Formats: sequence, structure tokens, C-alpha cells
Amino acid sequence: MSSPGALSPKLNCVDLKGKVAIITGSTRGIGKCCAVALAKQGCNIVIAAKTTKPEPNLPGTIYSVAEEIEKLGVQALPVKVDMRNLDDIKECVRLTVEKFGRIDILINNASALWWHRMDGTPMNKYDLITGINARGSFAMASLCCPIMAKNKFGRVICMSPPIQTSYKAFKGFTAYNISKFGMTMVAMGAASEYEGQGVTGHSLWPATVIESQASKNFQLGDSSMWRKADILADAVLGLVSAPDSYTGKQLIDDEYLMAEHGLTAEDIKVYRCDPNVDPPRALAIEAGGGHMGTDAAAASGASFTRGDVRKLDKDKEVSKQSDLEKNAKSKL
Repeated sequence: MSSPGALSPKLNCVDLKGKVAIITGSTRGIGKCCAVALAKQGCNIVIAAKTTKPEPNLPGTIYSVAEEIEKLGVQALPVKVDMRNLDDIKECVRLTVEKFGRIDILINNASALWWHRMDGTPMNKYDLITGINARGSFAMASLCCPIMAKNKFGRVICMSPPIQTSYKAFKGFTAYNISKFGMTMVAMGAASEYEGQGVTGHSLWPATVIESQASKNFQLGDSSMWRKADILADAVLGLVSAPDSYTGKQLIDDEYLMAEHGLTAEDIKVYRCDPNVDPPRALAIEAGGGHMGTDAAAASGASFTRGDVRKLDKDKEVSKQSDLEKNAKSKL
């Protein structure tokens, strides 16, 4: 029997009735999709995000998502959280324990994007992305894990890529890599420090660009190049359902679903945004995960510069110029 929260009919996930999940950055996109999937499995949801009023390019608020979640028959707790603010994070955890008396699942999904060279990265941008991505995820996990261990059940999942060791993976992504690999290290730390206490930790990363407000706002291709966020939500359901012995993994979504849940290439088609087009695995390559601009981009020869939506045209022009220079050099 398929699970109510999963898009793939092949997934058989545990009943999460009574469990509680904190999901950062859950007002839209991947975070919201994970929230809905977990709620359909019976899990109560804490919507930990910044948006309290809808904006033109950022639909959804902590309150609108909470209302949607509660219509699924579970409880929701909307909490305004700026991941750079330790007091916000502490208050989120306090309110969660006050309302539910437990924390079972933490999905560190909130993240800031910055794909630029070192000499194009102002320190305030470096501080922003590391503050949200690495520091914020560390703070949230460090507060949640002891509560999980007390109840002898916990699942920490960070939406971040496998750690790369090749120096080529850092070209144009040094600051971003520091922040995102930091998130992965948070998951690995949870796995190692709480092993044997019912708490597991994993990082999870998509093989393709995922349909989201970010992919639209940053113009990361079109729908034929994207998969639905459900592929990550299904992977989350699988990881939450996995035994305590399955821990410390740095995972790519489709590889995990195929290896651990028996999905085939044909089954993976259900996650396509365009049912007739297989999107490129632009964020990962075989035998190693990464993100746009690391091993995958090096293999394709592509360059990507993104960071500030307000400067998107400039970033696109820089990416275009970089590709032209590469093509010119290749013809010499």
C-alpha cells in the first residue's frame, strides 16, 4: 500500500501520528512540500520561517501554510524565525516544546544562495550565507538533538550537498560551499554525536534543479529542466521511516530512492515537471554529488553566477561572458 504523503506509489512509509517536525524555510518550495508530505503521514508541523506577509515574488506565509497544514488533520505551529538570529531559533524550540512536549524531526531547509567567485563576494554576503546556512543549521540542531535523544527518537536532515574534495568544485562557489558543506557537517555531527540514542543525521541534495520560487526568480532554466519538490519530500519520508542504524549518509535524492526504495528510472519519471522531458542531472553527477558549478558544471563546461535577484541581469551576463571565454579558449 502506498503512503498518503508520498507521490511515488512505491514508497511505504511509517505512520507519524503524534510526531513533531520543525521545518525551516517552509513557507514555499521544498520546505512547504516536505511539510505537506509529513503532515499527510500524521506529523505535526512547526513552520519556522521569516515570511509573515505575502510578497509579489514570495507567495505564502507561516500563517497560510499553517492553515493549509491543519486542514490535513494535524496541528501546526507558525513561528517567525530569522535563521541569523539565535534568539529566534531558541524561541522556536521553546515554543515547540511548550506546545507539543517533543521534537522528533528537524529539516534544515532554509538557505541563502550565492554563486560568485571569492573576489566577487563582499564580506557582508559571506556573513549572510554562512549565518543562515551553516550557523543557523548548527544552532537549530544543537538545540533540537538533546530533546530528540531524551525521547530516543530523532531525525536530522539538512538540505545540502555531499562534501566535495576536488579543488575544482570550488571555482566560483567558495563562499557558498563553505556554507552548504557546513550544513552537511551539521547532519554528520548529529549522526556521530547521537549515534545509539535513536537520533540519525543525513544530508540530502537534488540531482536536478527543483521547481521552486528560487528556480523561477533566479531563472534557472525552464520547467523542462526541473523536477518537482516531491522527489525531495519522498526522500525525506524514506529517511524518517528508516531504522536508527541507517545514519550518516550524504545523499542525492534519485540515487537514494532507487538504491534504498527500489524505484526504477521509469518510476522517477513521476517527478518530472514536464512529463515528456527528462531533466538534466545538473546538480549532481554519477559517483558524486555536488551543485551547479562543481563537478557537474565542470563536466558540462557550463558556468553559473547567481546571488541577488535584483542583479539577475548582471549575473546572467557574467555567466554568458564566462562561457564565451571558455569556448574561445577551447578553439585555440
